Parts: sequence; C-alpha cells; structure tokens
Amino acid sequence: MSHILHRHTRKIPPRAVGGKGCYLYDDTGKAYLDGSGGAAVSCLGHGDPDIIAAITAQTEKLAFAHTGFFTSEPAEALADLLVQHAPGGLDRVYLVSGGSEATESAIKLARQYFVEIGQPERRHLIARKQSYHGNTLGALSAGGNVWRRKQFGPLLIEMSHIEPCYEYVLRDEGETAEDYGLRAAQELEDEILRLGPDTVMAFIAEPVVGATMGAVPAVEGYFKRIREICDTHGVLLILDEVMCGMGRTGHLFACQADGIAPDIACVAKGLGAGYQPIGAMLCSNAIFEAIEAGSGFFQHGHTYLGHPVAAAAGHAVVSKLIDQDLVTRSARQGEVLRAALTERFGQHPHVGDIRGRGLFLGLEIVADRTEKRPFDPEHAIAGRIKSAAFDEGLICYPMSGTRDGRQGDHVLVAPPFIIEEAQIFELVDKLDEAIARSTDTAAHAAAMD
Repeated sequence: MSHILHRHTRKIPPRAVGGKGCYLYDDTGKAYLDGSGGAAVSCLGHGDPDIIAAITAQTEKLAFAHTGFFTSEPAEALADLLVQHAPGGLDRVYLVSGGSEATESAIKLARQYFVEIGQPERRHLIARKQSYHGNTLGALSAGGNVWRRKQFGPLLIEMSHIEPCYEYVLRDEGETAEDYGLRAAQELEDEILRLGPDTVMAFIAEPVVGATMGAVPAVEGYFKRIREICDTHGVLLILDEVMCGMGRTGHLFACQADGIAPDIACVAKGLGAGYQPIGAMLCSNAIFEAIEAGSGFFQHGHTYLGHPVAAAAGHAVVSKLIDQDLVTRSARQGEVLRAALTERFGQHPHVGDIRGRGLFLGLEIVADRTEKRPFDPEHAIAGRIKSAAFDEGLICYPMSGTRDGRQGDHVLVAPPFIIEEAQIFELVDKLDEAIARSTDTAAHAAAMD
C-alpha cells in the first residue's frame, strides 16, 4: 500500500531506484531509456558526478538562507551566468522552484510594472490556444489547453487566447510559410485592438510549444512580427521557455533561433536538469528600474526563492552546458534523431508530421495521413503509446488533445543531450514498436465499427 497521492490513483507506478546516463532503473532491475528526459528535464542524464559534487559541496557550506534576510553566493553566481548569456536586454533574475512559479511571477511582474509606471488600466494578458504555462491558477489561466482548464474554470482569471502558430494544421493550401506567419501574428494585434491597446499588459507564448502540441515551432518571421506588434502597442512580451529553453532546442535560450528577445523570460526544467527543483524569471533592466524608482519592492515571493543548493546545482548545470558545448551537441544530436525519425516514420501511415528543434522533437499521430485526420479520442492513442513504450523500456511523452484539447495525439521526444547515436536508434526502434502496437489496434477497432 502506498500513502502517496499518485497522479493516477488506480495504478501505482514502478519504483525508480537508480539512474545512470540516459537510463533509469526500477526495483526489479529493468532499464528504461529516458527518451523524454522525464518532461524535457534531464538534459544531462542521470548520475552526473559534477552536478552531484556541486550540490554536496554547497550543502556542506550552506543549505538554506531565506531571501527576506540574505542573498547567497550561488544565487548571485547563477544570476550573473544567466544574464551573461541571455538575449537582448534581460538583466535581472528571480530564482524560483519551478516552471509554474516562474510564469506566475512573470504575470505578476508585468502587472506591477504598469502599476509602477502609472498605467494601472493595463490588466489584460493575451496568450495562445493549446499553450501550457503551468498549473498554478495564474499560469493555468494563461494556458490555452481546454482539458487542463475545464474543471478549474470557475477559479481561473479571464484571459484572451488567440490561435497558435501551427503550420501543419492551420496554414492554408497555397499560402506561403511567411504569409501564414504574418497572418497568425496579426491575430495578436487584432486582439490588442479589440481589448483596447491601453488595457493590454502582456502577451505570453512558448517559442516552441511543448507538452500540449508536441514541439511545434513557429514559422520564420512570426516572432519578429510579434515583437514588432508588442513594441508598437507598449505591450510586454513574455516568453515561456520552461520546457524548450536551456539548450533543449540547440540554443541556450530558444528565442535566439527566432532572432528576438523578450521583456520577460521564464526558464526551468533543464536549468536544474532534474538534480534540484529550480526555475528562473528574467526581466529587462527597464522593468527593474521602473520598480526600483517606484515602490522598490516586487510584491511577490516564495519560501524557497534563490535556494542556495538549488542555485549551486543550476550554476553547475548551465556551466557544463556552456563549457562542454553541450548546447551545440543538442543541436547536432537533434539532427541525427530527426533524420532517424524521418527515415522510420516519414511515410508512416499514422505519423502526419515530424517537427521541432534540436533535441526537442514531436510526432503527430493521425488516423489518416493524407487528410491529416486524427484518431477518435475514444481510442486513447497517446495513453496506449505511453504504456506500450514503457513496456518496451522507453520513456517518452505522448499527449492527447493536440488539436483543440480533445482531438489529436502526439509523442514528444526530448532525450538527454549526452545521448549517443546507438541510443538514438534504440529510441526509434522502441518507439516504432509502441506506435505500431497502439495504432494497429485502434485502426482495427475503427474498421470494425
């Protein structure tokens, strides 16, 4: 009997007892290739001696000091390192415990900024459909996934949601990628004008949409136009890089591929690589100076802000990513993985799209490839694939509701940056078996209806 409130109350998961490199091990000794880094977390794999040593050394020196009284050496060092490599004018860092805290902090900072500069009427946040920004109530309100929001609807803050930049489904036949990107971006300006430009405080988006859509990048030019629209109307741009940041897409910050910089950025997951729970919100110096010149106090906080041990782990992780050129490795191994996925699934009858950047790739599963028609949700394709892959000894990240929160399925793969070529082929082989078992069963059932 377990007294843990597990995510799925009717099925207790196996007990993980060890990890080494790209593998996790349960208490029976079974090995699992960590093909998704958990949830795109374990960028350095498991059991990294350098990160463990940094955590141990910091614990022996100073485990905790509340930021209401102290700052700490590792927190300052991590902030310096992040700012040194951050895009644009990002200049200040707010260290938190994870992604939801980072986006919650970003939303509140955006609101306080406008209060401080005498524009309290700016209160609206615009986000995108099929986005995911975290599970705290503010972050969940910003998220655009219907399934995640539904039962909590009465508790959520009213926010606007425009269409995502989703080329596979929403680009019109005959429309160029550039024209589609401009049309998709125009939805933001249209919504700003509908709400009233003087009432909108920020737009939040994932540079590469992760959990809810399966590694969907924007087409070239989309985010440059988004940046222009925000600047035109004095709206802050918040980029949520919790899942796609910290080297995952082949750039330390995912937005660097789009040639833009946000006013506020959120990172987590790969920042601690799973060795400690940590996230960060970065903001521009202009935002910092507005608060410093006003109240001088960010009216927000959590107990474990800037936790010294977590910060030491984060500093060790980011240092390793940079010093050992693992971000470049992510891009390079991502090309190998994409090629292997394309070779195996490029003409697969139930794989409609292969997309993503770096080691952040997704496959959209369809009932009919030509029509891009998804499976009926009753077939629970994502759940079948996850279970079948796990049986094969592969951890991947399938999800349902890709199209609209109900229809559609995808599989996200995001292995550690240290993955070797042989392990890439192992991942593809096991995923192939899992997809075949799951889609063949569903296709047969659909044919019998």
